[in-house]
Amino acid sequence: MRLEGKVAIITGAGGGLGRAVAERFANEGAKLVLVDLNEEAATQTIEVIKKITSDVHFVQANVTKKDEVKNFVNEAVDQFGRIDVFFNNAGIDAEVTATSTYDEEMFSRVMEVNTTGVFLGMKYVLQVMQEQGSGSIVNTASVHGTRGMLNRSAYVASKHAVVGLTKTAAVENAKQNIRVNAIAPATILTEITKRVARELNPDNPQEHFDIMKSLIPADRIGKPEEVANLVNFLASDEASFITGAIVPVDGGMTAAFYRAES
Repeated sequence: MRLEGKVAIITGAGGGLGRAVAERFANEGAKLVLVDLNEEAATQTIEVIKKITSDVHFVQANVTKKDEVKNFVNEAVDQFGRIDVFFNNAGIDAEVTATSTYDEEMFSRVMEVNTTGVFLGMKYVLQVMQEQGSGSIVNTASVHGTRGMLNRSAYVASKHAVVGLTKTAAVENAKQNIRVNAIAPATILTEITKRVARELNPDNPQEHFDIMKSLIPADRIGKPEEVANLVNFLASDEASFITGAIVPVDGGMTAAFYRAES
């Protein structure tokens, strides 16, 4: 098992990607600290994990609040003694509208969760990993963290920022045996993407998925477990010489020349 005996924190553990990664990590032998603001969603993940291992601890936290981030980091250390892996995954989507008409409060909120939340998580987990002299962080970016997308200025900006934070932290910590990478998923079939599809086209949400599928050379939407496979590898010692990488899990989307979604 790739993560036998390792301690892993997962934020956004109640969401589709968080749950898939938590399940994979548990099957790989990790001890888990699951973090989410939504206790109900996290409880559903915990029920899945407890069928695999009893080494699971939940902390309710808002990743944009410094004290709450410090608390889940401290609880991980208190509970299990160290932090080997951090899947820095919590994030939100946002309204779909042009930059010229984008709501300013919504823009600030997206940046706060998707960028400041990622920064705070890295800041306080890195302090533990630096003391240990080892660790692996995997941030959740997006295919849209390296390119533009119509009517999604806040989300695209926030994920570009995650890419920058990832590369900077990787360079800063490489000599200390700490690796920092990011995943860049395309559309993955989760409850969040289903909700976005319903909001964009209440009468025919499938049309959104059909459009997104047409942009992906593999001609299908991704599965959460496919993302979990990548995160598991990057978290493991098998990826010991990989740091500062932004790894797509996108069915070839970023490799292709494509039309923008309208």
